[in-house]
Parts: sequence; structure tokens; C-alpha cells
Amino acid sequence: MSNIRAVVVDPNVSGRLALREVDAPTPAANEAVIRVAAISLNRGEIRRSTTAEALWRPGWDLAGTVETPAADGSGPAQGTRVVGFLRSGAWGELVSVPTHSLAELPPSVSFAQAATLPVAGLTAYHALLKGGSLLGRPVLITGASGGVGNFAIQLARLSGAQVVAHIRRPEYEAFVKDAGARSVVIGEDVSAASEYGPYHLILESVGGNVLGTALGLLAPDGAIILFGTSGGNEVTFNAQRFYGTGGASLYGFILFHELQRESAAVGLKRLANLVQSGQLRPHIDLEADWTQIAEVAQKLLDRGFPGKAVLHVTN
Repeated sequence: MSNIRAVVVDPNVSGRLALREVDAPTPAANEAVIRVAAISLNRGEIRRSTTAEALWRPGWDLAGTVETPAADGSGPAQGTRVVGFLRSGAWGELVSVPTHSLAELPPSVSFAQAATLPVAGLTAYHALLKGGSLLGRPVLITGASGGVGNFAIQLARLSGAQVVAHIRRPEYEAFVKDAGARSVVIGEDVSAASEYGPYHLILESVGGNVLGTALGLLAPDGAIILFGTSGGNEVTFNAQRFYGTGGASLYGFILFHELQRESAAVGLKRLANLVQSGQLRPHIDLEADWTQIAEVAQKLLDRGFPGKAVLHVTN
């Protein structure tokens, strides 16, 4: 069997991530083999890499070209430019991807742009769907300077929402306003967001005190969609105020669970078409060759930039 290069966990190198030779993929009947051109990094897979066993292969986001179509006839033809999503192992020269997790790219959407869409774009897309119609309704997005937050602001604005962004660092205020936030709340405390509420929908990824306060900012029948706890796992909140709101809910969000209801291909196609039309703008702060995987991953963990990091897979 031939070998390819892929990103693996190597506990003996700085950053624990390195390019190594691995077996070429053997696709199932419903999988296409993709020659990867670009990958995007997310904190979840990078955090797991810090403790994962040797040779574990991280990677969720990929974009590239169909090398071998799926044997069952599903999915795109050979040579088609695609964006794809895997539960792990997307960061390789060649990868097998189920066709229900692939979407064809419009001509003007670059591989770099497409690579940002799977985890960050799909998370924002599915989280906002939980709010139903957002037209004219206030929506609060915490941790809004990250990749998911940036997409969520743009998509919420496209849906007609009155978007309020919460960020912890003042230097990112212009960044979230440019994405479409009408109002911005800055600092570790989100209570100032009450001025613009109560909220029909809150997308929350900070946890800790931010979540505790946000639970008291909902309108009747409003919902918090919780998809992260970067600021702390332990939460104290005013329970009487929460249940006294009437119909308020807290939803635990895991992207893998959402994709059991609607395949990744559906959302990825919608997102790619929005990029094509200029209505959605992926914000890429850092582009590099994939040989720099360990350095870029550390910058991401250190919150050295907003937006997304994209690495180009070179021969």
C-alpha cells in the first residue's frame, strides 16, 4: 500500500503536531477520495491534540479536489472542487470523505475560503436555526471575535436580526462591527448587554459568569444555544429569574449531533453559495504552509488572532 503525508500527534516534538507518512486511504463505497488543498484549524481539535495518544490524526475542515469518486455513484465526479467535513483525520494529502459530508464549490470560492466553512460555518448556521425566524429580533452572540462568532454575526444579520456582539478585548470592536454587529459589549462581564435585550436567541460559547448572566437576559420563550465554555465550566445563575421568564431554555449544542439530522453537505452548499454571492465573507487572519501546523496551532490556542487560520497542503 502506498503512503501519504498527514498531520499526526507526535508527543516527542514541540507542539505535539507533525507531518508523518501514513497509509493512503481505503475508501468505503459511499466515500470519495479527496486530494486536499487547504485545511482550517479549530480550537476543539487542537485542544484534544494536546492530550491525544501518539499517531492520532486530528482534522475536521478540508477543501480540495475529488481524486476518486465514490464507488456507489453518489457524490461529485472526479476533478470536482469540494469542501468537506470529517470527524477526524481531515489533515492529509489524500482523505476519504463520505459523500453526505461533501459539497461542490462554486467557481469563485477559493479553497482557503471553503476550508473555513465546515466547523465554524456549520456551527453558526445550525445554532441560528434553533431561533427560527430572526427577523427584527435581538440576538446576542458571545465570544463574537472567534471563527464561529464572525460567521454567526454575518448570518444573523442576513436573517434580519438585531445583532449584539460580546467580546472580551476592545481591539476587536471594529472587527465585529464590520461583520454586522449593531451593538458591542466589551469586557469579562456581559451584563451591559441587558440594555439591548431581552433576547430571543443567545449564542453562547464562554460559560462561567458570562453564561450565568446570559441566562437572565432571555425574553419569554427565548433560548440560549451553548456550544462552548472557554471561560469556565462552573456556572452560578439566578434560577428564579430564569424560570420566571417563562418558556426560556438552555440548549446543549454539539455539531456532530446536529449533523445527524441534516447532512453536512446541505449546510456546506448553502454557506458556499453565500460566499459566492458575496453575502458571507470568511475572515482569514493567518495563512501558512501546513508544515507550520504546530506553530499555527499554538497561536490559535493563545488567542493570537481573531477569525480563522488556514493552512495550504503542499506536495
